[in-house]
Amino acid sequence: MRNSANSNIGAGKNQSEILEFASLIAHQLQSPIGTVSTILNTLVSEAAGPLTSKQKDLLARANARCEEGVSTVRRMLAIVSAMTSRDKAGLSHTDIAAIVRKAKARYEEKALQLNVTFTVETNVDSVYVKGSEPALAEVLNALVDNALKYTSGNGRIRVTLFGNSYEQIVHLSVADSGVGIPEGLREKVFEPFYRTPAARDSSRTGIGLGLSFVKAVIEELGGTVQAGKADLGGAEIMLKLPMVERASEKPAEKAAAFKVIIIGGVAAGPKVASKVIRLLPEADVTVIEKGEFLSYAGCGLPYYISGVVKNHAELMSTPMGALRDLVFFQKVKNVRVLSRTEAVEIDRTAKEVRIRDLSSGVESNLNYDKLVLATGASPIRPSIPGNDLSNIFCLHGVRDAEGIRAALLAGKARDVVIVGGGLIGMETTEALVSSGCRVTIVEMLPHTLRILDPEMAKLVELHLESKGVKVLINTKVESFQGDGRVQTVVTDKGAIPADMVIMGIGVRPNVALAQRAALELGETGAIKVDEHMCTSDPDIYAAGDCVESRDILTGRSCYVPLGSTANKQGRAAAVNLCGGNDAFPGVLESTACKVFDYCVARTGLTESAAKKLGYKVTTALVPAPDRASYMPTVKLLMLKIIVDSDTRRFLGAQAVGPGDGDKRIDIAATAITGSMTVDKVANLDLCYAPPYSPAMDNIITAANVARNKLDGYMVGVSAEEVHKMLAEKKDFFFLDARTVGEHEQVRLPGATLIPLASLRGRLDEIPRDKEIVAFCQISLRGYEAALVLKAAGFNDVRVLDGGMAMWPYEKIQ
Repeated sequence: MRNSANSNIGAGKNQSEILEFASLIAHQLQSPIGTVSTILNTLVSEAAGPLTSKQKDLLARANARCEEGVSTVRRMLAIVSAMTSRDKAGLSHTDIAAIVRKAKARYEEKALQLNVTFTVETNVDSVYVKGSEPALAEVLNALVDNALKYTSGNGRIRVTLFGNSYEQIVHLSVADSGVGIPEGLREKVFEPFYRTPAARDSSRTGIGLGLSFVKAVIEELGGTVQAGKADLGGAEIMLKLPMVERASEKPAEKAAAFKVIIIGGVAAGPKVASKVIRLLPEADVTVIEKGEFLSYAGCGLPYYISGVVKNHAELMSTPMGALRDLVFFQKVKNVRVLSRTEAVEIDRTAKEVRIRDLSSGVESNLNYDKLVLATGASPIRPSIPGNDLSNIFCLHGVRDAEGIRAALLAGKARDVVIVGGGLIGMETTEALVSSGCRVTIVEMLPHTLRILDPEMAKLVELHLESKGVKVLINTKVESFQGDGRVQTVVTDKGAIPADMVIMGIGVRPNVALAQRAALELGETGAIKVDEHMCTSDPDIYAAGDCVESRDILTGRSCYVPLGSTANKQGRAAAVNLCGGNDAFPGVLESTACKVFDYCVARTGLTESAAKKLGYKVTTALVPAPDRASYMPTVKLLMLKIIVDSDTRRFLGAQAVGPGDGDKRIDIAATAITGSMTVDKVANLDLCYAPPYSPAMDNIITAANVARNKLDGYMVGVSAEEVHKMLAEKKDFFFLDARTVGEHEQVRLPGATLIPLASLRGRLDEIPRDKEIVAFCQISLRGYEAALVLKAAGFNDVRVLDGGMAMWPYEKIQ
């Protein structure tokens, strides 16, 4: 029963002839099949005598086939009855979204029993088409039953329902990861009683009528049916039906005095729309979105791939669970949404936007009073030979996430290469490893995670390697190789096998539309806006990943594409275009991501960036428990703060480790925004309770370490410098102030153990003519050892920043 589109189904028979034929056959078969079914049930129950196990098995099989025949007959009669009993004056109207919801409830459990993932995607809560409910329900049942029949365990089935209000068409499709339909047979499968060779050779039963009836019903309703290859790997049957309005629910004409058009419907665009309607309820607001999905949380895609988020619809829902789809924005927000519609050109003089419906190709013009560009960004996909091979993803949308997830569920991605050590790739790594993949990260630069300083990034890289992830730095990808599908990633350091590649190089702003409209771009290449989010045209605003931001600390232009920033910018743009006065101050590049059980976060300037800008900096590296050390939930957090040595102001902070780093980075972001010094931060009245923090919070401890350095009580030395001293065999005394037990478990090369408790009695063992570097696990005892040595007359004493906990190089086990 595997099928495809054919406008002349049934060898010339039209739909009416097929329906008449179906009715005749169904009525003729109903009685004898029902009788046979009754007899078989009687025999299986052993009412006519005992049966052997083999006889029971054979009869059970026969009864199952008979029940299938009964079900087919009932379906034929239901469809015929529904189609022939319609109102002669015109077909009835049915909410097809309600039919899809009922099917979801009915088939989810059945799919679960078959170990098949069943999902429903829709952008409508209610949408009406011609036809009766029984007929349309049977159509959908036939398609889903068909998909279940030909999809094996661990497979996937997806029902998609989209309403395009602009072209007044409803799109309904059922896709699966099953056996598929050969391209040359996609027209024949709609012929009555036709089954593909693969279907006939399989163990799946069927008579080949299902799709014939689907086509007959849909075409009777003025729709079309088409089949093709699904992105899930199997077949996809696609239906189009005319959208209609219920006579009792036709909306009244709305005269809008103030027209706002928003181009882009993912993050900033919906925020602008919502705020404009709150401020001006009578405004005429239209959102133009090129894709199918509206207002989804792109940052959540790695967690959809991992399965933490079960359904990508959750990424498009409000905190209370309402789906932010076309219907939600229309009914709740009073915002018109044109999905799958491209903004082609902006006529600034006429204040018009030319749009193109991507389904029909029809173009039209919309006029505006105010226009907002929220066109977002596109993934960087460098012109590397072979980058057009299949199974190379960018993870920049729901479809990419679906493709990656499908490959993982099907077990078709054993070796995965992530190109680029950025945030998205890092967050996806855990999902890949948990699915049994061998993962390699290839980074062209000397370290991954450019949001961090090198020694902090190295700690994350070591953690990745401890989880089985191979990290290759200073490595350039030269080409992708494979036969239609990627099989090898060729680098300047050698070839890496790959069943799948995820490009994580980054994104660039979508500014083509702005450029064609001659709007000014900034020095980063993104759209230039003022603090009110206004472009060089006073009637055009911009927000989100397409715009340039300002660094709060330095005042310089920067490009920081984040969902949090997009929402704040969208709100400011809405307030200002409605006549308000709301300034967006800029960003500190505050970022957090999850790498396995590590929190990786940062705000403000890195040490390297601060030095390039001419700052004289003092840093503090502080590893410590993230709550009272005696609590069972305690975890290590490794903090680094960057301070202006001259003004003592906070410049930046970084956090790495399994402990709660985000809240400490948020405190640092607040301190930087408020131009606070380390002295003020060290005395902040932060919340304290053992389950949540130590008595001296980590950020306060870090501030105090920086104060000790600034005030001359402590002289630090970085792990990088000590590692270089060891490599160059520099003559210095490397003092380990830990206990004997700690030293026996793990130690640093070249270190001499003198526990802090024994130090005062063993001062004669320490050379006075050499530089001394003291350390312990977190360098608290190292600092105390340095104070003891200074009090005893040792002059050249430094403390290893971060101690062993933040030593990113080799250790002796």
